Formats: sequence, C-alpha cells, structure tokens
Amino acid sequence: MNERLVELYRASKPKEALVSQDEYKTANVLLGSDVEKFANLIIQDCCDVLLKWKNEPFPFDEKLAASLIREHFGVK
Repeated sequence: MNERLVELYRASKPKEALVSQDEYKTANVLLGSDVEKFANLIIQDCCDVLLKWKNEPFPFDEKLAASLIREHFGVK
C-alpha cells in the first residue's frame, strides 16, 4: 500500500482503534484490508471529477479543481 494512504488512514483513526501500538507504528493492521481498495475508489472518483471538467471553456486551475472535488464529496 502506498505510504501516503497508510498515513491518511492512521490520521483518521485514534490509536486505541488499532489492535496494538506496534501495529499502529508498522500499519500491519492495514495489510490485506479493504482500506486500500476504498482509498483507490476515492482517488478514482476524484480523477473522474477532474476529467469531467477538463474540456470546459473556462480557465481550469488548482483552486477550481480543489473546489470541484470538495463539492463532489460534500466537504466544506
């Protein structure tokens, strides 16, 4: 699993939610789980949002891209 996905998953969970402190450090608890598939689906969804808008006739910059993704997922 991509190390960034592991970092994000760790950040989403309190330490107590993971099986042990050792597993928290090594992220062994993530291996073979559905977390990677879930993360990949979110990433694909983000890419789909951006691809949908890439040929629009207005300027497309990083701020617009971020706004579209936040709107798509309902994040303020």
